[in-house]
Parts: sequence; C-alpha cells; structure tokens
Amino acid sequence: MQTNITKKYRQTGAESILRACVHCGFCTATCPTYQLLGDELDGPRGRIYLIKQILEGNSVTEKTQLHLDRCLTCRACETTCPSGVRYGALLDIGRRIIEREIPRKPLDSLKRKLLRTILPHPRRFALLLTLGQTIKPLLPQSLKRKIPVSQKKTQWPQTHLARKMLVLEGCAQSVVTANTNAAAARVLHKLGIQLITAPKAGCCGAVSHHLSAEQEGLAFMRQNIDAWWPYIEKQDIEAIVITASGCGTMVKEYGELLKDDDHYAEKAKKISQYAKDIGEILEKETLTHTAKTNQKISFHNPCTLQHGQKLNTVVETILKGVGFELLPISDSHLCCGSAGTYSILQPELSQQLLTNKLQSLQKESPDVIVTANIGCQMHLATRADVPVKHWIELIDDTQNV
Repeated sequence: MQTNITKKYRQTGAESILRACVHCGFCTATCPTYQLLGDELDGPRGRIYLIKQILEGNSVTEKTQLHLDRCLTCRACETTCPSGVRYGALLDIGRRIIEREIPRKPLDSLKRKLLRTILPHPRRFALLLTLGQTIKPLLPQSLKRKIPVSQKKTQWPQTHLARKMLVLEGCAQSVVTANTNAAAARVLHKLGIQLITAPKAGCCGAVSHHLSAEQEGLAFMRQNIDAWWPYIEKQDIEAIVITASGCGTMVKEYGELLKDDDHYAEKAKKISQYAKDIGEILEKETLTHTAKTNQKISFHNPCTLQHGQKLNTVVETILKGVGFELLPISDSHLCCGSAGTYSILQPELSQQLLTNKLQSLQKESPDVIVTANIGCQMHLATRADVPVKHWIELIDDTQNV
C-alpha cells in the first residue's frame, strides 16, 4: 500500500504496517463485525483505510471513531492475512490519535473512565461485585444473568519444590474465578513445579491499553516488571505462567510496547520471553492419562489464544491427551463477543456474537463448556445452558491431586 504519512505521525511506526497491506481482502472473510454488518468500514481492510486517511492528514471524524470502536481487536484478520499485516498494532495507533482528537460524549467518557478505575483493581472490583450480588434478587432477569457467582478459592499447595514458576493472579479472575490459578497450582505441583505469586504484581495493563489510556497501561506493565524482576534476576523461576489468555497476549507484548523506554526495554523483552500460557507449560510435561468419560465437552478457543498467541491447538491436544473427547465446533475462529470491555461498550454487537457462539458450542448438547480466558468465561456463562469453566479445572480433576 502506498502511503504519504504526514510528518506529525511518521514516528508512530504505522507506515511499515500500512505498506505490508496488499488490499487482498482475505481478512474480511474472518472478521466477526464484517460478517454481522456487511460494511467494508467494519472490516479490517476498511478500518486500515480509515486509519491511513488520518495518518495522511485528513480530518478525524466521529464516523471513523465509530468504526474503530466496533472492532473487537480479536485479530482473526492477522491469522488470515497472507502478508503478515500487524493490524492490532495499527488499530492501537489509530485509536490513540482519535482519542486525542475527538472528544467523547460525557456518558461514553464516564463509562470508559469507570472501567479503567474499577476493573484493573481487584479490591474495587470485589466491592462492586459484592454489591451486585447483594441486590441481585431485586434486579430484572436481563441484569441478573450478568452478575457472576464467585468461586471459593480452593486449596493451594504449600510444599516447597525445586522447580518454581511465577503466576499472574489477574484482576477479574482473582475475584470471580479464584479456583483457576489454584487448579493450575495443584496440577503443576503434581508435576513437581511450585507455583508462586509476586505480591506487588497487578493488572497486566490490557484494560487501559485497549481503552487508549497508553501511559496508564504502561504504568501497570512497569509495576509488574518491577514485581517479577527480582525472581528473574536470581534465576529462581522457569517461567511466568498465565492462565488468562487475554493477559498472556498482553504480557507477551511488553517487549514491543516498552522498546523505547530506556529503563525498561531490556527487562520488558525478558519478561515477554518468560511469559507462557499454562497450555505451553503442560504440553511439555507428562500428564496422567485418565479413563475415558461420558462427559461431553465443548472447548471455546479464545481469540487471544488462537489469534493473539498463535496457540491454536495446544489446549485441545492436552485435553485429548488425558482422555477427554471434544465435540466439533463450527466457526471456532470467530469471537464470542467478550473482547475485554467490548461486551459493555458495544452490547448489541456483543450479544449477537454471543448468540452465534453459543449456538455453535451447544449444538451437540455438551455437559460443560471450557475456555482459556476469564473474560470469555464470564461472558459465555451469562447465557449458557451448561456450566462454563476454565479448562485447567478439568485437568485438575483428572490428575488425582
């Protein structure tokens, strides 16, 4: 793609991304919003043109803002693209410019501010969740289903082992599904690996980053690097284990996002190298094979796992390896509509995507739906007819831990 980027935006890194695009349109075939709306501007190729216009000095409009807001950042287009266009990075550039240039309506601004103020902070989120659960009986059914039931944190092994790995506790996950990391700790403990936490680590930075609060997101990333670095410096750990694929995608990009930070660039690069999805750890270990069960399982493969981290078949292989039979899922590449804060900011499109996804996941009447990301898990659970769990909980049940 030929470009004529204005001097103002030449240092954004967008030009090389734009030039990689060859207009082929393969991306539209796998774009969830294009599939729903049929509008070129609601597909990756159209959004790339809109961002290009901004970078070449054309006026920034609310229309452009609307079409970029509708993007899920699922990155299915990146998986499909034969030219390797880094669409997600380009979208972040475009959104940051628009956020500076176009004032949002007061209600929209308030929503985004509240999301950034509450979601990344477990204590605040826990208070809000407790309030919601308290008044849940008084709410209409449409709101009741959106308030999750919190898991009780189950036993976390305490024995000290020679092999150690850090774990990211997460924000919403640490409050709503605390058993996810506890299950991971038990599974790894059975394999001779101790899972430990860094008390000062917090949000991965994804919420702020994807809401165009760039510096706020980078601050969360630096905080985590500072919390994890002593363990890496002493070579006490083998990896940073992440059980939420959305967070995993973010942490693996620390090196790129902080590459221009003189104080953190090298550390961030190292952290990204240490970051591993729990599936990447278990695929290299020997798990106990369990007897075949009659349980019918649908696996929802989050966008952040298959498109963000390119780990498309890792979880399925592990689950099959210990004896589970997985049901076939049509259109497994399409997003469920959760997409971080998307389900709150774009509820209509999100619900359409959720309807389509649940039709695929429940077509064969599963006993349980499992996934690899807290956001997807909460979103699917609002309307699923069967329990929705993290897949590591199934592994935990099979390993006699």
